[in-house]
Amino acid sequence: METLDLEPIQMKGIDMGKRPFVIAGPCSAETEEQVLNTAHQLAERGIKIFRAGIWKPRTKPGSFEGIGSEGLKWMKRVKEETGMYTSTEVATAQHVYEALKYGIDLLWIGARTTANPFAVQEIADALKGVDMPVLIKNPVNPDLDLWIGAVMRINRAGLKRIGVIHRGFSTFDKKIYRNQPMWQIPMEMKRRFPNLPIVCDPSHIGGRRDLIYPLSQQAMDLRFDGLIIESHCSPDDAWSDASQQVTPELLFTNVLDKLIIRDMNQTTESLEDLRKQIDEIDNQLFEIIAKRMRISKEIGTYKKEHNMTVLQTARYEDIINKRVAIGERLNMSANFTKAIVEAIHEESVRIQMDIMNNHD
Repeated sequence: METLDLEPIQMKGIDMGKRPFVIAGPCSAETEEQVLNTAHQLAERGIKIFRAGIWKPRTKPGSFEGIGSEGLKWMKRVKEETGMYTSTEVATAQHVYEALKYGIDLLWIGARTTANPFAVQEIADALKGVDMPVLIKNPVNPDLDLWIGAVMRINRAGLKRIGVIHRGFSTFDKKIYRNQPMWQIPMEMKRRFPNLPIVCDPSHIGGRRDLIYPLSQQAMDLRFDGLIIESHCSPDDAWSDASQQVTPELLFTNVLDKLIIRDMNQTTESLEDLRKQIDEIDNQLFEIIAKRMRISKEIGTYKKEHNMTVLQTARYEDIINKRVAIGERLNMSANFTKAIVEAIHEESVRIQMDIMNNHD
């Protein structure tokens, strides 16, 4: 079994053991005025660790890809004027060298970088001999071993103050969240490495500012250690990810001040953990069923165009038999599996009948 040589993430003046420790700041450093304005508002409200993206890995070229090293000068001013610690994302060895040159206190590795062992190793090599906290986001795809591998690479470079960030997992299909939480994956990470601090990124999971609070509360109920939240002095004018950022004021009134931090020693805590996992799995189930119904709708359209009947008896019998066999292999009763398949089929037939009867 994998092991990690870890030390607590300690930063002077911050009780990192008090849940949650909070990292906040804009998605991207855009202008000096924007960075300093946001930082001062957050500092006045007690935030100790300021975040801002200096280099932004964008999906398509042409989007704002970060202000670059110029923004590190603004981060240095934040530190000098507010006393806050500063943090940013790094994706290459050159990013590491630039961040260290300007006194950045905490680094994190982004989801796209975590998915690339070569890139993680390059960063690990650049960090050899450095003693600073490093947080590692989960890879974009739900691969726990890949996430663990990234943590191990940083740890074997000699860094011991390591934590992970749960930012959810990318999917191509329509969904409630920008990135699926799949809480069971970070919880398994926590089970394997109980001393590894885990931080939730509700901004990237939800993709909408109204989801930041409920996701943050879920993270606290699952005994996460911290939160990293995107906060901007004027979020609607942000150059990147405007919809998932909140003002410093709303960060407190709508999120942090509303959080309920439950006693970690309560005997019902494990039950709550399991219930949260069930809630998340149910969300995924309904999203998958909705996708199936969209495909049923397409089938209904095809049948109408080709003058086919809705009910294909042989196909239905084949589905029932195969799905029941799958259910039995997964230790579910035949009656239960059959009931599920029949209910789904009934809804599919209803959708296709609606299409057949629509004469528009």
